[in-house]
Amino acid sequence: MFYNHHIFVCTNQKDEIGKAVAKALKIEVKKHGLKSLLIGGTKHKNRVQTCNCLDACKQCKKGPGAAVVIYPEGVFYGNVRPKDAADIVREHLAAGRVITRLLID
Repeated sequence: MFYNHHIFVCTNQKDEIGKAVAKALKIEVKKHGLKSLLIGGTKHKNRVQTCNCLDACKQCKKGPGAAVVIYPEGVFYGNVRPKDAADIVREHLAAGRVITRLLID
């Protein structure tokens, strides 16, 4: 199976916010019709899942949000809150634009 984007949300340091961010991302992916696409006879999927640790704890401690990494690009976002899910799906997944305000520096 091929994933167009595989999104991991850390729940190690902040379990509740991580789960809330993952849920919001899943809702937005489905809402924008990006959960599963058939392009040129090939099925493309975008998958959101929680994970135990992204080794971005230093960044996570800086704010109330969770760390998120999106593959295949390997873009790390920090301090992500559920309200950021729509921007991530619309800008990053659908349009291919990195959201600089959320980037981990």
